[in-house]
Amino acid sequence: MIWAGENQMKLFIEEEIDVKWVKNLSTKAIDVDVQQNDIVITMSKYGGFEQVGELGKRYIVEDKQMTTQIGDIVIFNGDKLVIFYGTNSWCYTKLGEINLPQNEIIDTLSKSNLKIRLTNG
Repeated sequence: MIWAGENQMKLFIEEEIDVKWVKNLSTKAIDVDVQQNDIVITMSKYGGFEQVGELGKRYIVEDKQMTTQIGDIVIFNGDKLVIFYGTNSWCYTKLGEINLPQNEIIDTLSKSNLKIRLTNG
């Protein structure tokens, strides 16, 4: 189920990125925190297919085995935000997906030293 909540958080990587957020307890908990303060995450490339960064606290998860797609946004281990510019199979909690053409997602996420900002919508 896609979340179209009134207080929907926004994702920025240099500029606002269109995201379809999934409606679940993890996304809601992060959104509640974002209502108080932006969450800024320094991301690191990992495995040639994802960007990973520390959320700064542990969130509730509903992990499921999945094969991610380009643009998927997930939580790993309850405290790491992962955004994919490739695919991987693992247990994650899906938060959403970037709504851009695949080539734009790959171009944006394959760079080093990315900073992600989640902010109040």
